[in-house]
Amino acid sequence: MGALPEHAAGTGLGTWWADHQVRPRAAAVSCGGYAVLAGTPRTTAPGDLAHLAHCYVVTPDSFLPVLGRAFTRIVPWERMIWAYEDPAPAVRQGSGLLVRPLVPADTSAVRALGPDLAWITSSWGGPARLAASGHGWGAFRDQRLLSLACTFFAGSRYEDIAVATLPAERGRGLASACVRALCADITARGCIPSWTCSRGNHPSRHLAAKSGFQLIHTYVHYALGAPVAGIRSPADVPRP
Repeated sequence: MGALPEHAAGTGLGTWWADHQVRPRAAAVSCGGYAVLAGTPRTTAPGDLAHLAHCYVVTPDSFLPVLGRAFTRIVPWERMIWAYEDPAPAVRQGSGLLVRPLVPADTSAVRALGPDLAWITSSWGGPARLAASGHGWGAFRDQRLLSLACTFFAGSRYEDIAVATLPAERGRGLASACVRALCADITARGCIPSWTCSRGNHPSRHLAAKSGFQLIHTYVHYALGAPVAGIRSPADVPRP
């Protein structure tokens, strides 16, 4: 998640919060449904964190009491971080398949992946910005997008990637082909491709391993629910 703040700053997407404008003791940045919260919770009220509702948050244990008071649920998820080590072997591509970079004209094709796969565009603000970002590769057949790999969070050192494939097209090597092409692009930019998934996501772990990624770290993030009823956010507080 280290690339998240840099991605939010570089794209202008996401939400930033600090407990004080000049001398902050706690700060958070969120983008694409994920967030990083750091600092000290001593000056943080539960309502200050209402904007993190329904996010997956990485934060020190010291923030857990205030998060517990702020949200209806807080569920820990163990996550795994993988880094790209070795180029994956070539995958035989089926007849008529074209793997290429996304371009702005592919916006409709990205949108046609449907609502179940729309999450992959969330860190870019939607299909149009992802297609125009220069950070996505797709597998096309007859101009229909079947699989997509993209940088989800772009940092100065790491680019954390994401992959989505239409359910009927899975198991055919399309995701591997897109990942291999994207990783070549990322390394050419002087960055390291990284991969993040939950420990229980065995298909994602398998794809990472066979695509040339090595496990380097595990951590815990927290899935947050809705704000607790009666908790007031800073926007609700009357200003003098």
